[in-house]
Amino acid sequence: MASVCKEVLCRNAVPDDVEPLYQMISGYAERGIMLPRSREVLRRQLDTFIVAEVDGQVVGCGSLCKLGTDLVEVRSLGISEGYKGMGIGSKLVDGLIEEVKRQNIPKVMALTYEVSFFIKNGFEIVNKEIFPEKVWTDCIHCSKQHACDEIAVLKQLN
Repeated sequence: MASVCKEVLCRNAVPDDVEPLYQMISGYAERGIMLPRSREVLRRQLDTFIVAEVDGQVVGCGSLCKLGTDLVEVRSLGISEGYKGMGIGSKLVDGLIEEVKRQNIPKVMALTYEVSFFIKNGFEIVNKEIFPEKVWTDCIHCSKQHACDEIAVLKQLN
């Protein structure tokens, strides 16, 4: 596993990544795991994304969404089939956390079905109602708004 991780390049997304991002996120969205993103939205928000690349192929992605002066959300975190369990997701989260630290934002949250992954990466489970910024930004547009089954996680940065 370690040798696979050394071959992974995490980098800022570029315009050529829009189509692979769209395909990956659409696959998750079709399974109800992630909110869909159009190609146009991805183009507009490209500067918020990082990608994981193996042999020139995008195999993972993640983005940040600033929800206030002291809170940012990790979202659109996904890994292509065949590349899960190799540490790529943790590398992406590490890269996103570095950007959050650079921006001096003290709190990072996510809504997830993969609670154990986030706990392994230093997050803790919290009550999602403590994030009104998230509720009014995205949740009001979600079909699961009144029956959300995602778990909120939070990481405090020092």
